[in-house]
Formats: sequence, C-alpha cells, structure tokens
Amino acid sequence: MCGRFALTATPYQTAAVLGLAELEEFPPRYNIAPTQPVLMVIAGPPRAPGSNLPDRQPMLVRWGLIPTWVKDTSEFPLLFNARSEGAAEKASFKTAMRHRRALVPASGFYEWRQTGGRKGQPYWIRPKHGGLVAFAGLIETYAEPGGSEMDTGAILTVNANADIAHIHDRMPVVIDPRDFARWLDCRTLEPRDVADLLRPTQLDFFEAIPISDLVNKVANTGPEIQERGEIGPEPEKVKRRKPGADDSQMTLF
Repeated sequence: MCGRFALTATPYQTAAVLGLAELEEFPPRYNIAPTQPVLMVIAGPPRAPGSNLPDRQPMLVRWGLIPTWVKDTSEFPLLFNARSEGAAEKASFKTAMRHRRALVPASGFYEWRQTGGRKGQPYWIRPKHGGLVAFAGLIETYAEPGGSEMDTGAILTVNANADIAHIHDRMPVVIDPRDFARWLDCRTLEPRDVADLLRPTQLDFFEAIPISDLVNKVANTGPEIQERGEIGPEPEKVKRRKPGADDSQMTLF
C-alpha cells in the first residue's frame, strides 16, 4: 500500500529526472495524501522530425482514480492504489493500463507497521542513496455529470520485498529510469509488454526510518514529520473503582 508520500525535490531536479522540458514552480511537499493534487508524467504527442524536445508532459492529477463508468462518486471507494497483479484485467484499471500509464515522482513514501495498539509505528521510506524515484501510476479522466472533466490517478503496488515486508506486505512499484520510455509508451506497447516492470525494487534500494506520529495528520506538512522518532506503548487504562470498594477483598465485579 502507498497512502502517503513526499516530493521535496526542486522543480528543476524533478524535470531533469523525469525528462521534462520544464515545470512550474512548486514548494516541497512532505505529506501528500489521497484526494490531493499530485504531479504525474505521461507521454506527450509525437514530436516533429528532428526535434530534440522531450516528448513527455506533466499533469496535475487528483490522487484517487475514478473510472469513466462510475455514476455516483459518493458511493465509489477511493482508489488511490491499484494492485499491479490484476490491474490489466480489473474493470477499474484496465483502460488506464492500456492507454494512460504514468510516472509519479517521489522523494519517498510513508508506511505504518501495526504494533497491536490503536496506532501503528510510521516509517519514512526513502532511497538509500537519496534522489528521486518514479512510481508506476495510472490516469483516468472522469467526466462529471455536469460536464466538467477531472484527471484522476492511482499508484500501482506490488508485494513488498524483504526490506519492507516487516513493515507492510505491499509497496509501490518503482520504474527504473532506463524503463521510463517503455512504461509510458501506450501507443505501441500493451500491458503485457510492460508486465515485467511491475516488480519490487531490488534489496537495499530503500531505507526505512522510524518517525513520530506527526505524519498521521494531513495538516502537518513540514519537514519535521520526517525526523526520527518512535511511538511509545499506549498507556494502560485506569480501572474505575466502585465507591466503598476495598482492595484487600476479592470481588467478581
């Protein structure tokens, strides 16, 4: 699963990694959550012969894919992730897998290890050697009943590798820069032609840093949410004593 991530690189750095001509200015984003706008990259129209301009284009997409056939969005679940194993056949994602594959630039993502209490231990999971990664994404343009259109998207996930599995059993699919063009090529390559890219990252690619529970609140958007910290055990509940109860006596109540 990938329910929160961050993009803290500059627009210049992001454009350079993704092969974009340029990007409008945007601030560092430390706590990106579903339903918020996210940056995604798709293949653009073919360039004229002899052009050396990049053929990729950025899009701002609402994180939470809505298939075109949905009638009432209020009764439809929030699809911010898509399981890569069945995305090519699943009704919600198969059209996007064929026609609108995308890249989602990220500096890392957050995941929670359940510890038995109400709150899990959050981790900031980032490339061990720094820099940006590109998650595999899908885009669908949803036409609202009133006629307006909204670009929506999801991040593909896969079974977690051994570095992440002790925290969560799923992780986002990371597309290697050498495979950007293949993944984005929806004109000549079908989902089966890029299925080999839907795999976990190699071991030791990511490092997982335990952090405080500041990330749990979407309103917390500063760099302090990535500082190392651990969630302590939950305090025990104090049992209420009945008036006149004597601790020296055994009772069934």
